[in-house]
Amino acid sequence: MSISVLGVNFKTAPVAIREKLAFPNEVVAKALYSLSQHPLVDGCVILSTCNRTEIYVSYQHATDYIRLKQSVTNWLGQFHHLDLQPYQDCLYWHQGQAAVEHLMAVASGIDSMIIGEPQILGQVKQAYSMAQQNNCLSSELAKLFQTIFHVAKLVRTQTHIGANTASVAYAACLVARNLFNDAKQLQVMLVGAGETIELIARYLKPHGFKHVIVANRTREKALKLTTLIDAEIISLPDIATRLNEVDIVISSTASPLPIIGKGLVERTMQARNNKEMLFIDLAVPRDVETEIATLANVHLYTIDDLQQTVANNLEQRAIAANQAQYIIQEQAEQFIDWLKSRNAVAFVKQYRSNAETIKQQLELKALNALKQGANVDEVFAEFSHKLTNKLIHAPTQTLLHVATHDCDDCFKVLSKGLGLKKH
Repeated sequence: MSISVLGVNFKTAPVAIREKLAFPNEVVAKALYSLSQHPLVDGCVILSTCNRTEIYVSYQHATDYIRLKQSVTNWLGQFHHLDLQPYQDCLYWHQGQAAVEHLMAVASGIDSMIIGEPQILGQVKQAYSMAQQNNCLSSELAKLFQTIFHVAKLVRTQTHIGANTASVAYAACLVARNLFNDAKQLQVMLVGAGETIELIARYLKPHGFKHVIVANRTREKALKLTTLIDAEIISLPDIATRLNEVDIVISSTASPLPIIGKGLVERTMQARNNKEMLFIDLAVPRDVETEIATLANVHLYTIDDLQQTVANNLEQRAIAANQAQYIIQEQAEQFIDWLKSRNAVAFVKQYRSNAETIKQQLELKALNALKQGANVDEVFAEFSHKLTNKLIHAPTQTLLHVATHDCDDCFKVLSKGLGLKKH
């Protein structure tokens, strides 16, 4: 039994190619069933995200991997009705321990666009669950994925790979959380409704702020944020009259000119009796005039401030990723040892079955001889002699073969396994 992976990811292909090879959620079950019908495939799992598409397969005979690689590649092209020849350089194939280490690195966030990001583990678990629901897991793949989930936990607990923020949006939320003690007493204003503000909304939700206001040029675009977080929607001109109500302002628009000026913030601070305020400006060009940083009790962070924090943290994550590689290598070797033992079990069962068949055949012959009145001692002696000869025939022939074909290591292993001592 062996494990392999065929894939394409953000390192090997641009999004225009990745989207051609992706598996939308609604077709994954169909794809799993189709792939599982392949005669060489014993089990399969399909992982498909915006950054990667990977197909994991288990198969019985390691010598079949060349045929399997071509077959799975052909299947991928056929399923997507796509000629893969122009994309061959974008595809990668890992086999055996390399495949196991790769999946461990993926699940641990080491192979992610942002090192250490935690979302990928949930996506791997979802891919595993989908294969399980569709009866596409071999016992070896099931064991592999359970091992991978354990390894991902080890990497999280034994390294600092997820300890530091690695996105500007999350860094903004940490700044807000660290400056104020009780989120439930705070009001937040999000200015804009683009991708960055959407990420901010996702990060803010678990903290339970007292009230969230979303200010945007168009109400329609802001409405989709209300599916992520309970929020009141206002227009950009309304900022001037509502700013005094909020403690934190996080802004990211495409406005060519500042939306919030120093004069407005001065008036706001007077209305708030100089109560502390935090402004986080993630826009380029900037949404907030930099001069507000000179005002008492006003804190201003720009995207440059946060990006420096992220850069430092990514450095620390890269160090943690190197530490994680040792964990992954060790755990992958243990899994491969288990897999090899599984392969050996099949041979042991076959060997015992062969011996049992020989014994039964000789027993039947001996019983027939006894029924015909043969001497018991003679029958027993013949039975013992033939049983011994038949059982030692294969090991004896193998010993002679390796001894006469300059295979010293094989001879040592075999003779030791047979309990033989050198004289």
